[in-house]
Formats: sequence, C-alpha cells, structure tokens
Amino acid sequence: MSRYPDPAQMAAASIDQTTQAASRTPGDALGGVLPFVLGSALLGSIGIFVHMAQAGALTATWFRCAFGLLGLTAWLLWRGQLRFLRLDRSTAVWVLLASVLMVLGWVLFFAAMERISAGVAVVLFHMQPMWVLVLGALCLGEQPGRKRVGAVAVAMLGLVLATGILEQAASQQGTQAQYWLGVGMCLLGAFLTAAVTVIARRLRAMPAGVLAWWQCAVGSAVLWMAPAMEGWPAWGAAWGWLAALGLVHTATAYALIYTGMARLPTGRIAVLQFVYPAIAILVDWQYFGHRLGTLQMVGVLVMGAAIWYAERRASGKTA
Repeated sequence: MSRYPDPAQMAAASIDQTTQAASRTPGDALGGVLPFVLGSALLGSIGIFVHMAQAGALTATWFRCAFGLLGLTAWLLWRGQLRFLRLDRSTAVWVLLASVLMVLGWVLFFAAMERISAGVAVVLFHMQPMWVLVLGALCLGEQPGRKRVGAVAVAMLGLVLATGILEQAASQQGTQAQYWLGVGMCLLGAFLTAAVTVIARRLRAMPAGVLAWWQCAVGSAVLWMAPAMEGWPAWGAAWGWLAALGLVHTATAYALIYTGMARLPTGRIAVLQFVYPAIAILVDWQYFGHRLGTLQMVGVLVMGAAIWYAERRASGKTA
C-alpha cells in the first residue's frame, strides 16, 4: 500500500484540478476550515464514549457503523442526495477500498484503546499528517511546499512529546508487550486513515456524507456477526454510548469533516488534523485524570505553535 494508481484516469484528474483551484478561494477556505475543525473536535471526545460503553473492539466498530449508517441515511434523505449513493465504474472501486481501509482503521483504534490510554491511542493513531502530505504528493500531484512540510514535521515532534510515550518507554509499563502492541496498532491505523484521506480528496466531487455512508455500510455488512460473537451489551446506558459513536462521532463528525475536506488542499488538511489529537489529550487529562507531564505540555504548545504558523500562512495566501 505504498501508492495508489489513478482511479479515474483523465476524467478524475480533470475534476480534481478544477475543484482544487476552486478550493483556494477565500470563501471556500473559510467554509472548509470551520466544519473540518468542528468535526475533528467532536471526534476528540470519542474516548469517553468507548470507555463508558465497555464493548469489544469489533462490537464497538459494528455499532459505530450501524448507527452511523442510520444517521447518514437520514441526513442524505433530508438533503435529497440519496441518488448519489449509486456508484459508477470510475468511483466504485475507490469508494469500497476507502471504506474497507477506514473500517480496519476503526477496529485497530478500538483494539488499541484496550491496551493503552484513550488519549495516547487517539494521538498516536493520528500521527498521519506526514503520510497525508507524502501520499498527496505521490497520488494527487499536490506540492505542499517546504515551509508547510516543516510546520507538519514540527507539529509531529510536538505530538510525540504530547503523548508521553517517552516517559512510558522509560517506565515499567513501557516494557509490556500489550502496550507496544497498542502502539503498533495505532501506527498502522494512522497509515490506513491517511490513505483514506487521500482517496477522499480524489472523490471530493462526491457530495459530503456519501463516502462516510459507504464506509458505514461496508462495516455494518462485514462485522454484523461481531456482537453475537463477543456478546451483546446489556440494554440501557451501554447502547446509548455505542449509538453515539455512530450518530455523533461518525454521522455528524464525518459529514462535517468531508464537507471541509472537499474545500481544502491536502497540505492544509494535514495541519488541521492535529485538532483531533489536541482535543483528545485535553479530554484524557480532564476526564480520565491522566495529567500531562512537563514534556507533554511542551508538546501541546509546540503543536499549537506549528498549527498557528501554518494556518497564518494559509490565510495570508487566500486573503
């Protein structure tokens, strides 16, 4: 999975060039940042819901897909866009591939959260912006520029510090196989999610929410036996937390994210994706009582400075 071939050949390339040029107008840039950041902020609270649901990784993923499918179907119906769910030959393979990769990423994410803290899992899972830049350059021909690459590299350095992984590596917990297995799951999931981001950029002519609908549909179909195998959660609060994974953290969040993604260049998406882990760190601190150490606080500040710098440059170019 080091590279994707051209999915729609010359026709898709023409659409991509046209929409990429349009995405750099001031109105589209602002209209893309706001929904993308809001959706990412919603995702940052996902650790609370997974913790409260107390469900296995496959079961949590199935519930996320099933309820996400219901929410996205209602949203597309309200917008009169159900007809766009029909795929043609130029998009079907890539939509299905993106769906499979995203579902695998979700399974890895929930499995990792059983082994390491929710905040660290979220942050490590989203060490993907550099992959987004690399895949965007290879597959879409987008050139983010040296300064933007530098900003993302600095933000990733802050990300490593913010996770507290250096302290964990020096502690007794750092020697436990389960901890490092969780870290490995997050890193693999990060690559898969970055690939989905690049595919979504190729499919940005598709209305927002359609790709997320297909991801949920594929996940619901593939994992339908998971709750029976792992055990259905007790009726009551657990179902509410699991339903929110689909309705809030999937249907609502991904509709917002894909709306913003369609209006933003890949380089800017790579930087704005740090909003999700930043919120997750704060949630992990405030809700789970995982206080940030000195290095973690430095990491958060470094991430924030890098995001501010990259966004200030992006705003200056579109002003």
